[in-house]
Amino acid sequence: MSPTAKKSCRRQASPKETAELAAFFKALGNPVRLRIVEQLMAGERCVCELHAKSGKDQSTISNHLGVLRHSGVVACEQRGKNVYYRLARPCLADIIRCLQGC
Repeated sequence: MSPTAKKSCRRQASPKETAELAAFFKALGNPVRLRIVEQLMAGERCVCELHAKSGKDQSTISNHLGVLRHSGVVACEQRGKNVYYRLARPCLADIIRCLQGC
């Protein structure tokens, strides 16, 4: 192997892992959810902030956040009356920036 060739350090994914990864990317296939993820790339946000910046109904944002949470894209934490969301996998921000050509 040449010094510049990269050695694969990951085994082939199991069918369950492949299905989870597909669900992860499927969740990003909706423009509203992708905009939410873009907002979270700047850091943790309260649901109220995500709602205010989206121009969508609170229930719409909550539903989309539920999809993102169940697919493993975002994680949340309740603090008092507010729920705060963040990217569950911060490396997702790098992937999105790469695909945007940044």
